[in-house]
Amino acid sequence: MKRLYPVFIAVPLFVAGYGQETAPLKLVQTIPLAGVKGRIDHMAVDVQAKRLFVAALGNDTVEVLDLQTGKRLHTIAGLQEPQGIRYVPEIDRIFVASGGDGTCKIFDGRSYQPAGRVNFSSDADNVRYDPVLTRIYVGYGGGALGIVDAAKGTLLGEIKLEGHPESFQLETSGRKIFVNVPTRQHIAVVDREKHAVVAKWPVSAQANFPMALDERNQRLFIGCRHPAKLLVLDAQSGKMISELTIPGDTDDLFYDASRRRIYVSCGEGFLAVLEQKDANHYQPSGKIPTAPGARTSLFVPEMSHLYLAVPRRANQEAEIRVYNAK
Repeated sequence: MKRLYPVFIAVPLFVAGYGQETAPLKLVQTIPLAGVKGRIDHMAVDVQAKRLFVAALGNDTVEVLDLQTGKRLHTIAGLQEPQGIRYVPEIDRIFVASGGDGTCKIFDGRSYQPAGRVNFSSDADNVRYDPVLTRIYVGYGGGALGIVDAAKGTLLGEIKLEGHPESFQLETSGRKIFVNVPTRQHIAVVDREKHAVVAKWPVSAQANFPMALDERNQRLFIGCRHPAKLLVLDAQSGKMISELTIPGDTDDLFYDASRRRIYVSCGEGFLAVLEQKDANHYQPSGKIPTAPGARTSLFVPEMSHLYLAVPRRANQEAEIRVYNAK
C-alpha cells in the first residue's frame, strides 16, 4: 500500500505577533554597503577572523566586511557578475564564480590578490567545498558541476547534468550530491565517486532554486518560486514528506540543526522561519518583514547569525542585515 504523508500548509505569522525579544530571529546589526548597486548574490564567511564575503553581482565586486566593527575591509573589483563564493580557511583562499565570464577566480585570503583561475564554458554560479577531498564544486553552463582541486587550483573534471544547476548540497557522511535543476523541474542525485547522476527526482513546483539538507534525519528542503513553496523530501528515496507555503521569490534557505528550524529568505520582502517538530512534521514559526529584493542570505551556525543581503532600491541603500537566532 502506498504510504500517504501529511501535508502542512503554512499560515503566515508576522514577527509583530512575537515582539522583538521573542522573535525567532532578532535584528542585531546593520552593515552599510555604500556605493554598491544592483543585485547581490551569495555570501561566504571566515568564522575565525569574522569576515563576511559578499558577491555583489550587479556591482561586479566582492565586498569584504569586518563583522566585529561593521565596516568594509576591502573591495575585490574587476569581476563580471560574481555569483557563488566560498572561503576555504585551510588554504586561506577565496573562490569566486562569475556568471559574466564563466570563470572561478581564486584570491589570496589575506592580500586579496589573484591566486588562480579556472575557466568554464559560461555562467559559473553556485560554489561548494568538500573538505575531505579538498575539492571545490562549481555549477555552470547549460548543465554541469565542475570539480576543482582547491589546493592546486586546477580543473579535475566535470559531472554532466540536464540543465543549469542552481543550489546543490554535499553529504558529509556519504558520497551523494543533491542538485536543483529548475529547467528540468527535478533534483539530480549525483554519486561524486562515479562522477555521474544516479537518480532524478521530479519536484511538484517550478523554479526550484534554493536547497538545504538535514543529513541526520535524511530530509531535503527545496525552495520553489512557482508556486511559492517549501518542499520536504526524503533524502534517500526522493518521496514527498511535506509541502508548505512561503513568501515569493526565494533564493536561499538554511537548516538550523541545533534549533530544528528552517530559514528562508524571500525577495518578496520577508524572512520565513519554519519549525521542525520531527522529521515528518513542520509548521510556520515566523514571517519577518525585510525589504524588496532581499532574497539572498547566509546562516552561520557557529555564530548563530543569519546575514541577509539587501540590495539598493529607490530610497533603500544596499546593506547587510545581521539577525541573531534565538
